[in-house]
Amino acid sequence: MTGEKVSLTKEKETLLITLSAKAGESRMPDSLLKDRFAAEAVSRIDYDFSRLNVDRDMMIGVAMRAHTLDGWTRDFIARHPDASVLHLGCGLDSRVFRIDPPPTIRWFEVDYAEVIALRRKLYPERESCSLIGSSVIDRHWVADLPSDRPTIIVAEGLFPYLAEDEVPKLLRRLTAHLARGELVFDGYSRLGLALISWQPSVRATGARLRWAVDDPRELERQVPRLKLQTELLAYDPGAYDAKQIDRLSWAARLTIGLFAALPALGKIGRLLRFRF
Repeated sequence: MTGEKVSLTKEKETLLITLSAKAGESRMPDSLLKDRFAAEAVSRIDYDFSRLNVDRDMMIGVAMRAHTLDGWTRDFIARHPDASVLHLGCGLDSRVFRIDPPPTIRWFEVDYAEVIALRRKLYPERESCSLIGSSVIDRHWVADLPSDRPTIIVAEGLFPYLAEDEVPKLLRRLTAHLARGELVFDGYSRLGLALISWQPSVRATGARLRWAVDDPRELERQVPRLKLQTELLAYDPGAYDAKQIDRLSWAARLTIGLFAALPALGKIGRLLRFRF
């Protein structure tokens, strides 16, 4: 069978990095994600994934990040059985299948039209899950979201690729429309963006990283409805299950120890949860 052709470039192509990482980790016998949908999607795409140089450490790191965001989403759904989940820049992530929410949850996947078209070919339709083919920074789709439900906004691997002024504008637009909820995402300092830009996988796509968050409190000032609830440093070994850290290579574990000891390095990446 011929695989699905992809012609994504630059920032759009980076979604294949995270898909490849999650698929690769899910094939491991000690997998954290156990994401069979990601693994199956990779097998059905006609694309040379080897050019992205996604190694074992990246697979495990991406899986740890996704697992934390999944956990925050599950927690929100457990507290709000009538919630909406707004998955921004969903790419080919199969979070809705990993979490498997009850039909009372309204789920919205938002990404470029060509990405949504590819999702439709790779993943089965799901009740109460709406696919929105649009750039996240376009205005028109926000008005179609239910405004009276508690909503969790999930953005994984998205905000760094948006222009510096677009992230606060998007979040002000969403928090003005939605009654209440939470926002969860991964954010990186300016130093973090510089380091990520030199990763072979990102360099292979030619993508540019633009939006940095050196201080999460600055986002509160830019988007007044947001209030910081949780800040996990991406390289803080105390923030994650030690068993997952132990899966990494000795070089990666050494780097984590170094970054945890030096504040400037320790803050290059964060997982953040805000309420509004």
